[in-house]
This record gives sequence, structure tokens and C-alpha cells, in this order.
Amino acid sequence: MLKKRVAAIALTATVSMATAVVTLFEGNEPEAYVDPVGVVTICYGHTESAKLGQTHTDAQCDELLKADLGKALAAVDRHAQVQLPIERRAALASFVFNVGEGAFKRSTLLRKLNAGDPAGACAELSRWVYAGGRKLEGLVRRRQVERELCEVGL
Repeated sequence: MLKKRVAAIALTATVSMATAVVTLFEGNEPEAYVDPVGVVTICYGHTESAKLGQTHTDAQCDELLKADLGKALAAVDRHAQVQLPIERRAALASFVFNVGEGAFKRSTLLRKLNAGDPAGACAELSRWVYAGGRKLEGLVRRRQVERELCEVGL
């Protein structure tokens, strides 16, 4: 019983930290738009069902964020073969939310993480600052925050 409560607290903390990072860098845009690399996006970086001309309420955006972060966190849990502290798990969930599960599962970051090199894995975040072949300052700042969160306790 106590073990389940601790796990629930850890999950809540992880989701809260990941949500803070994602919302800081994604912002909430309730009207669909085309992002810097040409992807139709709405709300907090939601792309899966976004279509130009769509508008969502704040409540709808919050639900999309919750679902998208849940998928990102599940991807981290599915591919990470090592125990992750809450902060590292949150940083990686934010990262996967941004780059997608496919990029994460093929990454050097994940290989280093699963090889027992968390410092090397966290350092890899700083390399993921390009979109559409261009270095984006927003991604530089985001990866810096994700890296700092990832490195807590190292």
C-alpha cells in the first residue's frame, strides 16, 4: 500500500516537472499555426491531430497536453532500461515530447543512458538544438533546462 502511494507521488512530481518545462517552452497557442519547420501545431506543441483553422479552448489544450505528456512519459519508461530519478525522467519526458519517440529510441542519448552513463546521456541533450537544419535559440534554452534537470544528483 505504501509502495503504491510513493509511486503515485513520484509520478505526480515527474508529470509536474515535465509539464513546467513543456509549458515554459511551448506556450499555449489555441489557434493552429505552422511551426518554424512547417508542422501544423496547436496548443502546447500538439501536432498529431492539428489542422489549420482549428481553435481549442484552454481546457481542450490542457487535455491534449496531458495526453501528449503521458505518451512521452510512457515512451521514456518503455525504452529506458535503467532506474531514473524523478528529475531525469521529467527531463527526458520533455525531450521526447519535443522530438518524438522514434528519435529518442534511435538516439545516442538513450544508448548512453542504458549503458549506465547518465552524465553522458544528459550531455547529449545539448546536441538536439536544430530543427529543419537550423539552430534555434528556443531549443538551445530548452535543452539547457532539460540538461540541468537531467543532471540533478550526478
